[in-house]
Amino acid sequence: MPASNATTRFSDRVENYVRYRPGYPPEALQALQAECGLTPAHIVADIASGTGIWTRTLLENGNPVFGVEPNPEMREAGERLLASFPNFTSVAGTAEATTLASESVDFATAAQAAHWFDREHASREFIRILKPGGWLALVWNERVTDSTPFLRDYENLLLTYGTDYQDIRHERTTAEVNQFFDPAPFHERVFDLRQEFDYAGIEGRLLSSSYAPGPEYAQHAPMLRELRRIFDAHAVDGRAAFDYKTRLYFGRLSE
Repeated sequence: MPASNATTRFSDRVENYVRYRPGYPPEALQALQAECGLTPAHIVADIASGTGIWTRTLLENGNPVFGVEPNPEMREAGERLLASFPNFTSVAGTAEATTLASESVDFATAAQAAHWFDREHASREFIRILKPGGWLALVWNERVTDSTPFLRDYENLLLTYGTDYQDIRHERTTAEVNQFFDPAPFHERVFDLRQEFDYAGIEGRLLSSSYAPGPEYAQHAPMLRELRRIFDAHAVDGRAAFDYKTRLYFGRLSE
């Protein structure tokens, strides 16, 4: 994925991203505490922090966090939403060039973002900014595609109307995690997560995705008609659910 495209592709969907993207289960933070020794004293660089969904989890844990985000619209939303946290520092930077000082952070994290990075250059940058013995943690909410009739039909909708959905599906991206850590070992933990929505929430969740065609595309209106159809077919008491597997990968990097 070209870096410029990865940076700008969410610019026109920030509001939906803020309102409808899932958070992360508490077990993800608990795993970092139990298995990496994360404490509130540790300094964290949250890379591609976006609107601050994962960043907030770290800040609520008490950590000083540098939110490194290249997209101005996403970064400004994060600054607004996290303004009440004195330990938050917003940084205009990328995974490959964070602008942070060498050996300045204890943890580098990336949530729902590492598949956009240039893995070789980002890994080199993480090694540079991490203190000796520091940890890298990568996390994704991977949407379950076939566990319910609604999710099967939703997946078919994305395959039919998504602009580049097949190129960035998460089974293609999380499989590449090893490239961030190689040759260092890493660990994986998996947790369950669910979102339930009325139709407006389902539509907002769809339109928060970078591969969902916007109003300027001819397939936008047919896509929403199909979304309405499958929601009406499968909703229970006016609501439908997304299920996720939250995948957390963590390890120490080697030079």
